[in-house]
Amino acid sequence: MTTITRAVDAHAHVFGGPEFPFSPDTLYSPHPSQMGTPAKFRAVLAAHGRTHGLLVGAGPYGDDNRCMLQAIAESDGHFKGVALVKATAAEAELAALKAQGVVGVRMNLMGHGMRPLTEPGADKLLAHLKTLGMYLQLHFQKDELIAAAPVLKKSGVPMMIDHFGRPDIANGVKSAGYQTVLEFGKSGQAVIKLSGPFRSSVRGYPYTDVDPFIAAAIDAYTLDRCVWGSDWPFVRMDERMDYGPPATCLPRWLPDVKDQQKVLWDTPARLFGFK
Repeated sequence: MTTITRAVDAHAHVFGGPEFPFSPDTLYSPHPSQMGTPAKFRAVLAAHGRTHGLLVGAGPYGDDNRCMLQAIAESDGHFKGVALVKATAAEAELAALKAQGVVGVRMNLMGHGMRPLTEPGADKLLAHLKTLGMYLQLHFQKDELIAAAPVLKKSGVPMMIDHFGRPDIANGVKSAGYQTVLEFGKSGQAVIKLSGPFRSSVRGYPYTDVDPFIAAAIDAYTLDRCVWGSDWPFVRMDERMDYGPPATCLPRWLPDVKDQQKVLWDTPARLFGFK
């Protein structure tokens, strides 16, 4: 019988105290109950049988990654990160982040549209990421990837898709938007996160209306390029969210514990360098 002894939560955010002030340009300030600290995240991981985490730079900090970097430095190798940077970030800056445990850079098309991919310097940023072997982690929803696809394909940058593309449930798997998500899996250019089902689900828990999209993503990306994430501490939610309910989806999506082991440890350990 396979026993999962090491497991990665590949999508979480951490917040610090007043020593890490929010950017004056932030699009949102999370409620205090949604500002989990690194210590609280470690406790949540331990309670749910997870041992490692991929931290994603929290939007309110802008391109100030100090809180995340400190959490990585204090994790004894259990945390890696995805940073937020300016489009004009130099290759040396990205290399320095990589040396501190950062595996990629996140861009958010939600709330920003195509600007992150078209503003001055963006093309060079994608080129730097490709040179350094770092991921462009892309956050978008519904059909937003369609407009971005030509730029991303031309760049050849390794990609990571947030929350399995946050599809429009009503439009179905065969919609142009989700077919574009699946194309990046079939081409081998991207990795996908089986995370945040509650951000797309219309029905609510147990989020079974997302299952066809997850199944299609697993088929297109294969388990060699699928990882799982919680999205803790669930920022920008209108109602309380806990770790347990979305975590129950993985055994339904992947009943074989060996497949779960691959998504929770084998694949993220290989992709992100966890040991």
